[in-house]
Amino acid sequence: MFAFVSRRTASMLPRMGVRAKHTLPELPYSYGALEPAISGQIMEVHHAKHHQTYVNGLNNFETQTAEALAKGDVKKAISLQRGLNFNGGGHINHSLFWKNLAPTSQGGGQLDSGELRTAIDRDFGGLEEMKSKFNAALAGIQGSGWGWLGYHAESGRLDIITTANQDPLVSHTPIIGVDAWEHAFYLQYKNDKATYFKNIWNVINFEEAEKRLVAAKQ
Repeated sequence: MFAFVSRRTASMLPRMGVRAKHTLPELPYSYGALEPAISGQIMEVHHAKHHQTYVNGLNNFETQTAEALAKGDVKKAISLQRGLNFNGGGHINHSLFWKNLAPTSQGGGQLDSGELRTAIDRDFGGLEEMKSKFNAALAGIQGSGWGWLGYHAESGRLDIITTANQDPLVSHTPIIGVDAWEHAFYLQYKNDKATYFKNIWNVINFEEAEKRLVAAKQ
């Protein structure tokens, strides 16, 4: 995901000032707009604190990596990749996640007819069957991670995949992602994550998911 560049190119980065810093994306709704499925308190902490931490970490690790490569210190650059992956994945995953949600007043939880519904019916036997399999996969995550509905370009089908920690989904195009970290639900649901997994479908932005699927198939 984060490819190394040549020493000559890396040495030019600070001088040219070409690396723009990552920033926290604004939400397309208010913190309390997803209640009662997700509380405003959780959304504010999750977005303003947790996601901001990943943004800060990504910027920091990118700067350190560029400096190490500029000095020809490949060993140091390699040692930074774990932090770069974790914080970069956190930024990528959460940026997708916010757009993945919508208030019920704006269509959240509603899957209309279209390519996504057709694919879900074909690959899972219907929306409720897909939700059941998806939530079972989420429940099976040991520790922290993400659940994904992804489109596999080679097979042309939808699959349910889980990734650990903040690893981004790279084998498929992410269509729907659900954060299974405790910070996504604990303030509201405590240890009842199964209810969080059930209720989040009430605010899933299926319209956005449809757009992702259509774009992935082009």
